[in-house]
Parts: sequence; structure tokens; C-alpha cells
Amino acid sequence: MTVEIKVPDLPESVADATVGDWHKAVGETIKAGELLVDIETDKIVLEVPAPEDGVVAEILVERGATVHAKALLGRLTPLPQAGKLTPHAAAPQEEALHDKSDVLTPSVRRLLAEEGVSADGIQGTGPGGRITREDIQHHLEGQPEPTSAPLAPDEPEMPAPPVAGGVRDERRVPMTRLRKRIAERLLEAKNATAMLTTFNEVNMQPIMALRKQYQDRFEKRHGIKLGFMSFFVKAVTEALKRYPEVNASLDGDDIVYHNYFDISIAVSTERGLVTPVLRDCDQLSLAEIEKAIKALADKARDGKLTLDDLNGGNFTITNGGVFGSLMSTPIINPPQSAILGMHKIQDRPMAVDGQVVILPMMYLAVSYDHRLIDGRESVGFLVTIKEFLEDPARLLLDI
Repeated sequence: MTVEIKVPDLPESVADATVGDWHKAVGETIKAGELLVDIETDKIVLEVPAPEDGVVAEILVERGATVHAKALLGRLTPLPQAGKLTPHAAAPQEEALHDKSDVLTPSVRRLLAEEGVSADGIQGTGPGGRITREDIQHHLEGQPEPTSAPLAPDEPEMPAPPVAGGVRDERRVPMTRLRKRIAERLLEAKNATAMLTTFNEVNMQPIMALRKQYQDRFEKRHGIKLGFMSFFVKAVTEALKRYPEVNASLDGDDIVYHNYFDISIAVSTERGLVTPVLRDCDQLSLAEIEKAIKALADKARDGKLTLDDLNGGNFTITNGGVFGSLMSTPIINPPQSAILGMHKIQDRPMAVDGQVVILPMMYLAVSYDHRLIDGRESVGFLVTIKEFLEDPARLLLDI
């Protein structure tokens, strides 16, 4: 008797999915709830666990195949009840059931597969002994370089043949569903909107001084560090209140004005860029914003985001500065009408009261749909953000 492994119900807006990595091979033992296979949609990765303890009997659909909801993926042979196992049979099965893979996140599993190494022998430093990406990097750095076998005494050493121009090779891999979806949405934004970008610059010295003054007390009280993103979310939220056109969207010939403030935060992951949504930002404190952003970023990098995390959003903030970008033109995230691009903070000479002063400056960029937002609103919106950031007390006083 075998147990069927099927594709779970797909979200309403998802027609099909792609089979990802199988984490167990045929003949391997798996315990109930342990991850068996990943199912990748254009939005999220669904994890298919084993329904009960057993041995993988058959894999019917290989990695990369397209499947629909309830499609048969493979079969599992259930294990006998623990009380019926002989002492000799119980030992190896118990050992298999405690395989390290039950504490590996999807991103860690992918890195192990890419590097061609096993989790055995890697000491996990994460919570509960979880192996992290840094643990894998330290393990790889500590491995000795492979050495060639010594030549026999009577075997002369032959010179290596010369290679002209070095090794030239190529590697072709299919695009992931998420990457395809990103490409489609970027083309949609370029082709279906009248997109323009306006720029400004902001002096980050006031916020940097505020963080330095209160960082320790903030972290001690709230259990999280005070970053720049919470200030930007607050500044954007207040600016959206003053410029409702930027918080609106087009639906055919209608303009939909939103009286709530859900902001998408762009997060870079191994699978591509995702934009989980931070909801009701006008009701959140700086500490609550920091905690919510960290939680969403962790879920994104571990492949744990749900459709609810990704659906909606009226405005997007993206930070290319973490990668060193000094200036860029961000692309609108449809059906939204605008997006704010943050960039690298860089010391530059600035004129202040007739004197040249070195200040930490950041370029800001707002891309917007000119069909809905005019230049006056877009520029005013960006200047409002700049004013809030250069005088953070205004965020508290609502002026």
C-alpha cells in the first residue's frame, strides 16, 4: 500500500506551477511533516511535506515539469508502526528520521545543491541548531584545496598543454517562474504606463544623528535596531496623505483613490525581486515598522512568503543603495502609480549658508505614471519626503 503525493491547491490567481527540488530520492526515508518537494509558482514557493512517516517509493514528475493542482507527484510507502519494528530495523530508521534536512531552509538547501556539499559535518549556529548560509560559507572556506596524486618515481612529469585564451564554456538554465513573472510585469510597466522620473537629494545628517543618539535605548526598549527604512516609510505615508493622486491607481477609465496606506517593500532574494506589503503604515510606530520589515524580509529570503504577504500595496519603496547604486530610475510596480527609489548615502561637498560643508547626501527618485500624476504632484510629493527626512521632528508634530 502506498500514499499518493499530490500538488496542493494553488492560489486562485495561479493556473499552474513548476516542480522544484526534490529533497528526498527514491528509497530514502522521510518522516511526517518533513519537506519532500518544492512547488514554484510565479509568486511564491509552496512546500509539499510528507503526510506520514515512510519511504519514497516513486517520483513521477521531475524537476522543471509544469503541473496543475492535485496532480500526482509521486508515491510514499508508509513505515510500520514504531511498536512493530524489530530492534535491528528500528535503529537505522530512527537515524534516518533525524536527518539534518528537517532544519534546513529552502535557501540553505539551494546553496548546498549549488555548491555540491552535504549538510553532514556542518555545524549549525542558527536557532535550534539550524544551519545558516554563513555556516556553509565557513565550511567551504575551511576545506583544503584538492591536490593531485604524486607522480611515481619513474613517471616523468608532463607539461600541461597550453590553453589559448583560457576556458570558454556556457551554461543554459531555464528561467524560474518568478523571473518570468518579473520580466512580464516590467514590460507591462514600460509599455502600459506613461512613466517619468523626477529626482531630488536629501541631507541624511539629521536622521543619522537621531539614530546615533537613541539607537541603544531604542534597541533596548523594542528589541530591534532603528534603521533608515522606518523613517522613509513614515515620510512616504505622510506625503501620500498630502498627495492622494500618488496613492491612487487607474482601473480602466476610473481613478481609484485609496484611503489606506499599504506600502510594498522591495526585497532582493535568490529567486528574484519580491515586494511584500506593509499594511496600514499610518497606524504603525517606527518600532512596529522595523519589526514588520524584518519579518517580511526573513520570510522572503527563506521562501516563506504567502500570497497575502504579496497581494495589494498602493506604493513601493526600493533601496538600490544597499548594493552601492548612486542613482537610478526605478520602474513602477503595476497597478500602482508611483515608486520611490532610495540610493547610496555618500559624503559630498554642499553649500550651506555660503559655506562649503561635507554632508552625507542621498539621491531620491520617484517614477510615476504621468497619465494620473502631473509634474506638480510628483515634484511636490518628493519635496515633502525630503522635508520630513531633513527635519524628522515634523513627522512627530504632523506639520
